[in-house]
Amino acid sequence: MRDCIIVVNAGSSSVKFSLFSKTEKLDLLATGKVADIGDAPVFSATSAETERETRESLPAASTHEQALRHILQYIEAQKHGAVSLAAHRIVHGGTVFAKPCAITPEVLEQLRALVPLAPLHQPHNIAAVEILGRLMPDMPQIACFDTGFHAGRSALFDSYAVPESLREKGIRRYGFHGLSYEWIAQALARDYPALAKGRVVAAHLGNGASLCAMKDGKSVDTTMGMTALEGLPMGTRSGSIDPGAVVFMLRELGMSADEAEHALYHDCGLLGLSGLSNDVKKLLEDGGERPRFALDYFSLKTAQFICAMAASLGGLETLVFTGGIGENAAPVRDAILRRLSFLPSFEMLVIPANEERVMAQHALANVK
Repeated sequence: MRDCIIVVNAGSSSVKFSLFSKTEKLDLLATGKVADIGDAPVFSATSAETERETRESLPAASTHEQALRHILQYIEAQKHGAVSLAAHRIVHGGTVFAKPCAITPEVLEQLRALVPLAPLHQPHNIAAVEILGRLMPDMPQIACFDTGFHAGRSALFDSYAVPESLREKGIRRYGFHGLSYEWIAQALARDYPALAKGRVVAAHLGNGASLCAMKDGKSVDTTMGMTALEGLPMGTRSGSIDPGAVVFMLRELGMSADEAEHALYHDCGLLGLSGLSNDVKKLLEDGGERPRFALDYFSLKTAQFICAMAASLGGLETLVFTGGIGENAAPVRDAILRRLSFLPSFEMLVIPANEERVMAQHALANVK
């Protein structure tokens, strides 16, 4: 039976997975997820080999551990192979982790120390590592960091205008969606080598959204900063907001820190502006005044931040769209491009995201 690599992306209410052959070709064998954990969990998966789709409801009380157990049982039942290596998406690597690495007890402790920098993501990433560690204790597990691609940038782009005493405590710009941008850099180098050497702005637009200014396949600047809140408005996240507004929420509105955090992560963005949904497809179909306003706002802010990224590069030669909105919402892309029509001409590409393959590559490289 062939050996396989499982790529895991664990969130607060979902566990997504991809399965690859543990070979240089990294053949995709299956993809799937358990969604709505904590509410009405549903398992769905597709075999890349047979194109057979599986979908079933799980018990309402299912936990993340039960979700991972179900995923492993599916892989075994489909006879895809024996899982012998795991790669995990870890949102925050801080200043400690610039590259993927094998997960050891010491590494886990360091990842736990970074939880305050990504409180809504990091705990679930770590939990998936711990669960697989219990279920398959002898299996190597590799951490792949969403911040890693942005490591090593100039201090001009890593810093906030705060005292050094605060910067030393971790208040600085890290950047995220690095695994997605790493794939874009690979795809450009492979398919558009001349463009890859130039000034590129990649737009990862989905429920989470950010931009990355790249040159020669390396990150120069990005819109997300210390947390995954900064920059573009997103599905349910505010994006950049006056820090004084947060102080106002706490002091004048009497909100607790937890309440303010929840609002900024879960009640804002397209959902907050539209009052309807964070799903761009639904907003486009509705066509009402508030959904139109939400999409106009998103397009405007994205265009504004693209110009900021172009300033960091000293120009713009290629704009790449990726992510669920970037790939599939042509009206949103068109609205963004209309707002950029005053710029000198540039190439526009749509490249499908594939963070999972990047993670599988890193996993394979870290066990040789």
